[in-house]
Order: sequence, then structure tokens, then C-alpha cells
Amino acid sequence: MAVKSPSARRLSADDWVAAAIVALGENGLAGVAVEPLAKHLGATKGSFYWHFKDRPALVDAVLAHWEREGTDAVIAALDKLADPAQRLRVLFTDVIDYATEGREELALLAAIDQPAVAAAMRRVAARRIEYVAAQLRLLGVAAEQADTRAAVAVGIYHGINQLARVSPESLPATSELVDSILERLV
Repeated sequence: MAVKSPSARRLSADDWVAAAIVALGENGLAGVAVEPLAKHLGATKGSFYWHFKDRPALVDAVLAHWEREGTDAVIAALDKLADPAQRLRVLFTDVIDYATEGREELALLAAIDQPAVAAAMRRVAARRIEYVAAQLRLLGVAAEQADTRAAVAVGIYHGINQLARVSPESLPATSELVDSILERLV
């Protein structure tokens, strides 16, 4: 049995969530497993159970973190910009850059048959569509058209996310993609 040194830092729930997010991106939802995470963190399973009742509780925490950081925090940062056109440009630039680098969202889409994942994905999609639609309405797009265009824009993001994995060389530069998306939205 390994003995931890007195100077070993105690892990927090956030440490477990951060490690689980990395595992999610690397190995899908199946990679969010207690024993491999404990080994990666140099911790015992007891440390995990100090913070979480079980694996589903960790998955819920991962989903909450993903929702908060990947949508709510992004929207809060964008809302600091005065111009809705600039908000959309920054939003699409950031999400396209994320789509070509981040893997967590694709891993969640692959696990959409899990009820907790499906519920989080629905909430995030609705929030993202509503946010883009609100910016389009501020730019003078009629409400019904804004809603439709926003749904298309979120769908384009998901397509870019997938294309970045299967054929990254076919993607134009981020600035070209953003210009093309904005030309069609506004």
C-alpha cells in the first residue's frame, strides 16, 4: 500500500472533475471511471468517495461544469461586448477554435443515449440557439428568421466539430469560416 507524504495535497471535487473532463475528451464517457482517474491523480478511491457518492454523481458534476464553462461563462464574457455583431464574430471565432481542438463535446454527443447527457445537451443547445437568435434580433433579423438561422448556426458548429476530427485539412482558416457563417446569418 502506497503511503502519501505529509506534503501531498488533498484533492478537491474540482480536481476530480478536471481529471474526468480530460478523460472524457480522450476516452469518451467510458473513460470517466473511478479507478483509472484515481490512478491518474495518484489518489485512492476513498478520495473519490469523499467527494462523490458514485460515478453518476461525478458524471453529473462533469456535465454541470461543461454546461457552466462551455456555455454560461462564454455568454457572460460575450455580453461584456456592446455590439451584437462583434459578439457573434467573437463567439464563432472562439467556438470554431474550440471545435478544432476540444474533444469533450463530441464525446458527449457520442453518449447522447445516456439520460443525464441528453438532458444537458438539450439545455446547452437551447441556450446557445436562443443566445445567437437574440443577437440576430438585435441586428434587425425578424424573430422567426433569427430562430431558424440560430439553429442552423449551432448545427454548423457541430458539423465543424466533427469535420475537424475526420478531415481537418478540408477546413478553411477560422477567419474564412467565421466570415462565411456571418454572411449567411445576418
